[in-house]
Amino acid sequence: MENIKRILSYTRRAVDDYNMIEDGDKIAVGVSAGKDSLTLLCALAELKRFYPKNFELVAITVDMGFETPMDFSPIGKLCEDLGVPYHVTKTEIAKIIFDVRKETNPCSLCAKMRRGSLHNTAKELGCNKVALGHHFDDVVNTFMLNLFYEGRLGCFQPVTYLSRIDLQLIRPMIYMPEKDVRYFASKAELPVIKSPCPADGNTKRADMDNLLNTIERTNKGLKYRIFGAIQRGEIDGFKPMGRMQGIKEYTEE
Repeated sequence: MENIKRILSYTRRAVDDYNMIEDGDKIAVGVSAGKDSLTLLCALAELKRFYPKNFELVAITVDMGFETPMDFSPIGKLCEDLGVPYHVTKTEIAKIIFDVRKETNPCSLCAKMRRGSLHNTAKELGCNKVALGHHFDDVVNTFMLNLFYEGRLGCFQPVTYLSRIDLQLIRPMIYMPEKDVRYFASKAELPVIKSPCPADGNTKRADMDNLLNTIERTNKGLKYRIFGAIQRGEIDGFKPMGRMQGIKEYTEE
């Protein structure tokens, strides 16, 4: 695939730095049909070919049950080409949130229900880990959202153990800038499917991303400095790796 080496470099570095994969792991990749999760799927499928630790992959999509059905067959074809089993879990999450509960701020509840469905399916398929497609920009945006709206220093963890369900969440794309994800998805012609969700793109997260991108234009390297601060502060499991210069070289060629 076009540019897979670049994507693999980010992915393997994160996997190695945080010991995300061990021999015998069966990893469920949460595939939302967006560019991030599809890029993660391709990266892990390629990594599986040569990584010194043997692991299995399965891809899982949670069908939200929108009134306009989503056609996931192109993703099924991609999984077939990659040699990764693909499972679609049908739910009525959209109906519950928008028709029954009529949520005015649906994102939090939606995320919680989608995660629950994903985790349950992963366990049913015998997986011990779930891989999520959060990238470098998501790390920075999440940190800033917590600072702005909750007044605390916090982020999601690179590796999280869920004791209640006995699953480990891993985020192998935390070093990968979104622009590299976007470039790869375009060049590889990944079958990205636009979400029919009425809240898509109209969130605080999207607003924060736009704000940081605007500030970045006159303050080059801002996001890297924020990421570096998260690492040096060892916030929520991040480690001071001293690797950010390497990432900057990749993204500013």
